[in-house]
Parts: sequence; structure tokens; C-alpha cells
Amino acid sequence: MPTGKSTWSAPSFAVVTAARLFALLAIGAPALWFRDEGALVALLVLAILWLYQVVTMTRRELELTLTPAWEAAAVGVICALAMEPSPAILAALAVPPLYATATAGLRTMVRTVACQLVAVVSIGLMWYQRGPDSHWTEWGVSIFTWSMAGVGLSLVASTTFYNDLVARDRLAPYRDAQHLLKQLIDLSGDLSSGLDVAAIGGEMLGVVGDLVPTRALALYVPRGDVLTPIASSSELDPADNDACEKLATDAWARAEPVTAGQGFAFAAGDAAVIAGLRPGTEKTPPDPPFEDLASALAPSTVKFDTALLFTHFRDVATADERQRLAREMHDGVAQDIASLGYLVDALAARPADEQQAKQFAMLRERVTKVVAEVRRSVMNLRTSIGENESLGAAISAVARHLSEASGIPIRVRLDEQPARLRPEVEAELFRIAQEAMNNAVKHARATAIDVRCQVYAPDARIIVADDGVGLQGGRSDSHGLKIMRERAKLIGAQLTVRDNASRGLTVSVTLRAPGGPVHPPERTLTKETR
Repeated sequence: MPTGKSTWSAPSFAVVTAARLFALLAIGAPALWFRDEGALVALLVLAILWLYQVVTMTRRELELTLTPAWEAAAVGVICALAMEPSPAILAALAVPPLYATATAGLRTMVRTVACQLVAVVSIGLMWYQRGPDSHWTEWGVSIFTWSMAGVGLSLVASTTFYNDLVARDRLAPYRDAQHLLKQLIDLSGDLSSGLDVAAIGGEMLGVVGDLVPTRALALYVPRGDVLTPIASSSELDPADNDACEKLATDAWARAEPVTAGQGFAFAAGDAAVIAGLRPGTEKTPPDPPFEDLASALAPSTVKFDTALLFTHFRDVATADERQRLAREMHDGVAQDIASLGYLVDALAARPADEQQAKQFAMLRERVTKVVAEVRRSVMNLRTSIGENESLGAAISAVARHLSEASGIPIRVRLDEQPARLRPEVEAELFRIAQEAMNNAVKHARATAIDVRCQVYAPDARIIVADDGVGLQGGRSDSHGLKIMRERAKLIGAQLTVRDNASRGLTVSVTLRAPGGPVHPPERTLTKETR
């Protein structure tokens, strides 16, 4: 059976070809020395078989190369028929496993060895059914020895072959991801708490609250050099929030539970820190039962770590795909359209008449708009929130680029605490703000845009207001508002779109902690950028 076009690399091809040549020499030298005609005939058949394999491998358009299993069966038959006059022919059994490993991996190698053994033993038993038992003992030892020699060579060379397979198969990571994602989908029905980080974090705080009387609890995860709040048992006032954050930071830095007055903090698994404040007025209350808390939280920490890994995977996969699309658009579509613009300029320099000159000018204007739109899309794809860049800084960068490209002034006012939101929450808020600014630039016919960004983790609010034409009838090709609502829903935020009292449109997205107020508290905005 043919395998289809060969895609294996030159190093793997050279190793297998050298192994075949060495086997032919090892078998042929004794046969020529002792003038063993039976062995020479078998050697000629083997040489023809392997020559056929080499030729069809190098002439890939033939698509006639035998699969490892078929080659192993053919070698097994040749060895079975020739092993009585020349047991040395059994050395050829070491080659098919190496070929299987080079082309398809170790699993195929195991099947190939099994196929080879079945062929040589079954054909040998039928052909030499009256042979002495002593011969079968010798042949059996030789068959086993050379087959295991092939397995050993394959295992030694498997690392090189595997690297070659991965290097030449760019779809291999996608196939692996497809397999793992299918497994995750199959398992998703058994995930009682799902993979929502905030929901599982709230579940963990509930477990702690059942064992230790508290007036405030908060859960944090490390992000870079700071701790990011994930969930809280209730709305924390500024003093309690600062106390919990300090306790959590101390516990994380010391890698051990800490207590201070009414407060305590401890690590919950490998990726979370829980801090709490107990009620009462005792200056030195007894320490919480940290061992009991760790045991009670063990099931929830497994869920929480799994949810964090899934969130990280989703963010990484999305970022890589966005960067790839940005590169393709910048190096492909944008360059081609720009080249068309240069061609239009050359034609417009020598118009046939005034009407043609106007048409060229209109065409050049449209090409310029398309190029600007593509560049804006590339900028949107490339822009993301880095590990050290805050949400407000990322929004400011997008606003600056949009303002420079469109000529519309965009004012950004920031009010951010050092504590960060969860990465996936920041990413969704950022994309909502980005889409709102894009819509204001492209469709609102605005002369000014105002952006306000407040982040007091775990609360946040972003407002994008313009002085344009206001809310218009939905276009069949526009999905921006729907996508913004979906993004807000993913992180449990509230999206509001309304016309202004005078003119223009305001888009606001508000995120609040469970039990917190509908809006983050009003504060004076502290940083402004244009």
C-alpha cells in the first residue's frame, strides 16, 4: 500500500538508507565468502525491495512507497524462506523497525515489529514444518535477537526522528491541541463548578468562612510582582482592603501562614493566597486552624488551579493568533493596497481629461481610506495588555494611535490603583474600550472623544463618550455592539449604551465585586493623557 507523498527529512532518510546498506553488506559478505547461492538470491531480493523504497522516496511524485508494515511483512517473508540455507539473512529484521520509527514514530514501530514477527514465524513454520527442532531453536533465538536489535536502534534514534517529524510537520501542535481539547470537552460534563476563576474563588472563600468566623475575606493570585484580587466575601472598605492586601503579600513573600491581630493569611494551593479579618476585639485571638483549612480547601484548590491554567491557555492562544493575523495583514494586504496607491498616483499624473483626473482623485482617496483602515486593524490586533502594562496604559496607547490616524482628539483620564484585575478581565475590558473608541472614530462623525478609566480592583469602570451623531440604526454588517455585550457578559460586567442629552453617544462598562455597589465609588481622576 502506498503511504502518499513522503515528507520525512534528509537526516532520517540518510539514517535509514545507511542502515539498509549496512544490512546488505553484513549479509552479503559471508554469503560471497562461502558462495552461498541461497543467501545471495535472498540478498538480491532484499536489495531490489530496498532500492524500490529508496527510489520511490526520492521520487515523491510517484506516491508508491510501501508503508512500514508492508515492508516489514515483505522482509519477514524473505527471511522466512531463506533462513535455513543462510541464517545470516535474519539480520535484515533490524531494518524495518528503524524505518517505521523514522516515518511514523514509536507506536507504528511496535506494530511493525509485530507484523514482521508474524510473517517470519508463520511463513517459516509452514515452509519448514518438517525441520528439526534444533533448527527452530536457533532460528527463534536469531529472530528474537535481530528484531530486538531493530527495536533498540529505533529507541536510540527516536529522539532525532521525533525532532525531525515535529520540525517538518507544522500542523503537529494543532493536532496535539485538537486531541487535548477534545479530551477537555469530553471531561467538561464532569466539571461541577466549571472553569470560572471567580466562581471557584468564591467557593473557596465560602469554605474558609464556614471554618473560621470572619468579617472580611479576600482571595488573591500572583501576577508578576504583585497580587491580583480575584474574589471577596463582601464589599471591603478601604481600610479592610488594605489590611487584607498587606496580610496576603506577607504570606506570599514568606511562603507560610501569617497572623497579625485580627487578621490572617495563608496560601491555598500553589496559585492562590487567602486573607481574612476576624470579628471581635481580642488583641491576640487564637490562630486559625491552618491545617484544617488546607484539608478542607484541597478539592477547591485543584479546581482553581485548573481554571487558572485554562484561562492562561486561552489568553496565550488568542494572543498568538492575533499577532499572526497582524503580521499577515501588515506584510500582505497592507503592502499590496499601498502598491495600488502608488500605481494610481502614477496614472493620475497624466490624466486623459479633467473627468478622468477627478476619478483618479476619488480612487486615490478611497485607497488611502482602505490603507488607514487596514493599519488601524493591524494596530488593534497587535495591541494587548502586557505583564507590566496596566489596563489604563494599554487604553491610552490605543487612543493615541487612533487620534494620530484619524485627527480626532481623544482625551483619556485614568484613575488606577497598583492592584491589578485578573488578566482575562483586563483583556475583555480593554477590547470593549478599544471597540467603543473605534466605533466613535469610524461611525460617529465625532469631533472629540472622552475616555475615563477607573480601576480599583476588583471593581472597574470605563466610559467612552463622543460628541457625534449618537446611536444609529444597526447595520447588517456591524457586530461591534453585540461583541461588546458578549465580552461584558463573559466577565460579569454591565454594559450600557445611551445617547447623550445634547449630542453624541456614551458607552460604559462597569465591573463590580460580588456584593459591591452597582458602580465603583466616585473618585477624583488623577491622570490625564491625550
